[in-house]
Parts: sequence; C-alpha cells; structure tokens
Amino acid sequence: MDLRKLKTLIDLVQNSGISELEISEGEEKIRIAKHAAPAPTTTMVSMPMGMHPQMMDSAAQASPAAAGAAVAPAVPAVPEGHVMKSPMVGSFYRSSSPGAAPLVEVGTAVKKGDTLCIIEAMKLMNEIEADADGVIKAVLVENGQAVEFDQPLFIIV
Repeated sequence: MDLRKLKTLIDLVQNSGISELEISEGEEKIRIAKHAAPAPTTTMVSMPMGMHPQMMDSAAQASPAAAGAAVAPAVPAVPEGHVMKSPMVGSFYRSSSPGAAPLVEVGTAVKKGDTLCIIEAMKLMNEIEADADGVIKAVLVENGQAVEFDQPLFIIV
C-alpha cells in the first residue's frame, strides 16, 4: 500500500469520529486504531517582560476575563457567498492530473455543472461539479488535503 494512501487513511481516522479502521487489499491488511486518552488541559497566558510568576497569579485572579481573552484563538473570517461543500470523504485535488493547471482559480466564473475539483475516494477519481452559477471567491482546501463529508471547499458569489 503506498504511503500517500496510508497517510490519507490515518488523517481520516484522526479527523473523524471513528476510533478504528481496518482495510484489506488482497493479502495486505491495515488496521488503524485511535485510542482516546484524556488530554491535559493547558492554559497559555502571555506574561509581560519582567513580571514574576507570583505577580502573574495575582493579576490573573484580579482579572480572569482578561486572562481568558488572551487565550481565545482568533476565528478566521469566511468570505460571504454560496458555500460549495464536499459531497464525500476523500483526497481533494485542484487539477485533473499532477502538474496540470488547476480546474478553477479565485476569480474564475463558473456555471452550474462545471467541474471545480476532483475528490479521490477508494481509488476512484470523482469530478465535483458546481451547484450554483457565480465566481469563485475563495478556495478553502489545499491541494492533496483529506476532506470530510460536508466540508466547505469553495465560496461562490
């Protein structure tokens, strides 16, 4: 079994709700299991230069909201428009073959039924077609990345 396919399978198990996957191809048999262990809770707080840990504890106790605000990750803004979602789980490809130009780029005008990308699932290449007319405003997935069912792929306006 090639390493790219094995990595894709590991990513699928890691990013999905399943805990175990077993696949047989001829005489080869692969079993991938994810064992959920309770993750330690870690809170990162930035500390100004020269501030001692004792001072930091009292500052965090005085203003817990400020400490929580420093920890909250920034949520990336998703462009507005029609969200084209993945109809299946697989590997996302922007072009029809390695080295070929991407099927669509940001700014490409598309019509319903135009091929936007290819998703490889179980060694089958599936052409994914636009479900709306418009212009590609954003490509939300990297080439070769594993995608989940209903994961946003493109923004069409």
